[in-house]
Amino acid sequence: MTEPQEMTPEQARAAFRAGLRVPTSGYSAGWTQANLIALPREFAYDFLLFAQRNPRSCPVLDVTEPGETSAGIFAGDLRTDLPAYTVYRDGELVEERTEVVDLWRDDLVSFLVGCSFTFEAALLEAEVPVRHIEAGSNVPMYRTNRECRPAGRLSGPMVVSMRPVPAELVPAAVRVTSRYPSVHGAPVHVGAPEALGIADVDRPDFGDAVEIRPGEIPVFWACGVTPQAAVMRSKPPFAIGHAPGHMAITDSRDSRYLVP
Repeated sequence: MTEPQEMTPEQARAAFRAGLRVPTSGYSAGWTQANLIALPREFAYDFLLFAQRNPRSCPVLDVTEPGETSAGIFAGDLRTDLPAYTVYRDGELVEERTEVVDLWRDDLVSFLVGCSFTFEAALLEAEVPVRHIEAGSNVPMYRTNRECRPAGRLSGPMVVSMRPVPAELVPAAVRVTSRYPSVHGAPVHVGAPEALGIADVDRPDFGDAVEIRPGEIPVFWACGVTPQAAVMRSKPPFAIGHAPGHMAITDSRDSRYLVP
C-alpha cells in the first residue's frame, strides 16, 4: 500500500472519493494543498474583495467559473475528491459529509485558498518539528480577536493554526515559512495565546489539541478556515467548504509558491 506522503494527487483524491476521511497533513509530499470555499455567484465579488483585503488569511490560488467542478490547479472533482466537506445554510453549519454532489449548484463559485500544510515539508527539512504530524492528528485552529477587514457583506475574525516550536528553532520556522507568502507565509504571532484572545490553547475551535512540551513556544499562522468563520458571521444563504484540516490536494507543486 502506498504511504500517504508518497501518494500522487490523483491517488490521494481517488482514496478520498472512495470514502477515506482523514486530515490531509502529510499527504502527497511536494504537492500543494488548498482550502475550499464555494459561494453563490452573488457573493463571489464580495469574497474576492475580502481575500484581497486579507491576503495573509485568504491567499487565493484559483477561482472557478460558476458551477464548475474542477479548477486550473485541481483536475479532480471538487464535489467528491476532498476527504470531508462542511455545509452552511444562513451561516449555520448544518452538516459534514464526504461528498456534496447532490448539493452542488450551477451558481457556485469555488475558491481554492492557500494552506499552511504546504510549507510543513519545508519545516521538517529544516528540522522544525510538526507535532500534529508526529501525533497523526489534525492541526489545532482557533478563532482570534483579530478582525479581518470587511468587504461587502462579508466580515469575520482571523482564524489561526498553531504549531509548538522549540524556542531555539522559532527563527528557523519564521525564516522557512516566510518564503511561502501564497500559503499564509510567516507567523502572525509567537507565544502568548491570550494576546490573540485564545483563552485555552488546549481547546481549539477546529482540529485537535496537541502537546506543547517544556521549552516549546506556540507559534500561530493565519489559516484558510478564516473564510468559513466569515460565512458563520456574515450568514450567506448557502456555502460549502472543506472540513478543517481535510484539504484539496492540487496538481501544483509546492515549489511554485516558494519565493527564493
